Amino acid sequence: MLLLSLSRRRVSRGGLAVGLLSACGLLLAACGGAPPREPDETQRVVNVYTSRHYDADQRLYALFTARTGIEVRTQEKRGEELLALLQAEGDQSPADLIVTVDAGNLYRLQEAGLLAPLASAAIADAVDARYRDPNGRWTGFSRRARVIAYRLDAVDPSSITSMDDLANQAFRGRVCARSSTNIYNLSMLAARIERHGPDAALVWAQGVVANFARAPRGGDTDQLKAIAAGECDLAIVNHYYLLRMQRSEDPAEREAAALIGMTFPDQGPNQPGAHVNISGAGVAAHAPHPAEAQALLEFLVSTEAQSLLAELNEEFPVRPDAPLPEALAAIGPLREETTPLSALGQHQAEAARVFEAAGWP
Repeated sequence: MLLLSLSRRRVSRGGLAVGLLSACGLLLAACGGAPPREPDETQRVVNVYTSRHYDADQRLYALFTARTGIEVRTQEKRGEELLALLQAEGDQSPADLIVTVDAGNLYRLQEAGLLAPLASAAIADAVDARYRDPNGRWTGFSRRARVIAYRLDAVDPSSITSMDDLANQAFRGRVCARSSTNIYNLSMLAARIERHGPDAALVWAQGVVANFARAPRGGDTDQLKAIAAGECDLAIVNHYYLLRMQRSEDPAEREAAALIGMTFPDQGPNQPGAHVNISGAGVAAHAPHPAEAQALLEFLVSTEAQSLLAELNEEFPVRPDAPLPEALAAIGPLREETTPLSALGQHQAEAARVFEAAGWP
């Protein structure tokens, strides 16, 4: 009762104070004085839903804000969680720009009707059509190559010129890999299905499974650490994971990286080129701030942002005129496969079935 009484007294005094302030405001207005200031609702914002968790992205967002005055607010979720959240929020979602890794994830968002078509001359001029949805629902802003990492003192790189080689009997018990449910692996196999069909993809997957040194587990960095620890001699990873280990602040990671090499597979004249995927983004279908979302997406494909992203995160730019930092340039030229990125999403379910049939957990 005492707390209730005190609370009522506070409300009463607060009400009295509001009344006095209102009266004062009216008197000031009548006398030509300034009325009370209203909250500033002119601040421009863009709400970014993202499955990327890199410090480099936050630095780019901060730079964008400094350049434009538009505040960037981020909501981080894993790819599948991001999709579920957006579906749950529906047309009440505050999301303006949706950022994710892998064309397979962009395909899921697109098929769920969560991305709005966008016509942007700036994006069309900056980004090759291969890295954009033809209907303008998303665009890539960085590229990542799926490569073969190997232990320098155990593998002759001339024996791993193709991803096909990972299925050779010579590598029995020597290969590490992530789970088949990982979107990177699903997209890689989807590209193979597009090129050769599901039967050939199954034969390859069965060959790799027969060569596993251990059951698939962990992320790409874990595969590299397994190579360094002698658990396996080869692994499938994205290129930037080794580059990050090489410049890690952790001496143990740098020592591990010194034991490992990597090669872009399938670079020969009769080979398809390395599997390359993207990180990309699209404007949300119900974006409250579509103009701000478009401005941020255009910034992400600008020369300035592309150069910074390559330098800070070791991802390849999508702009052909963006300079490569020394670490990326040093790993040599890259010829990539020409498989349409849309095929990575279209064959995603089929890739999952092939992995299951092959016994790839």
